Amino acid sequence: MNEISVQELHAAAGEQPLIDVREADEFAAGHVPGAVNIPLSELGERLHELPAEPFALICEVGGRSGRACAALEPRGYPVTNVAGGTSAWRAAGYPLER
Repeated sequence: MNEISVQELHAAAGEQPLIDVREADEFAAGHVPGAVNIPLSELGERLHELPAEPFALICEVGGRSGRACAALEPRGYPVTNVAGGTSAWRAAGYPLER
């Protein structure tokens, strides 16, 4: 599975779509700027909303986004997991959107 750090994500801000797979209430409490929320629990029925180009997946610490990557890669989706997730982004001092 492809992975990037939050530092790499920050440096490449806006270069590829970012999908946050946390639940809506977690997303609303604070997310990486520009991220789009498609909760892991809804991913199967919202595949049509995923970008055609390469994109990154993020959650709180990397577990749910890792599971999403593992499910999407065999289906041909060009995905990358954000290691450490939103908690690592927050710990690095990067801004959150609400």
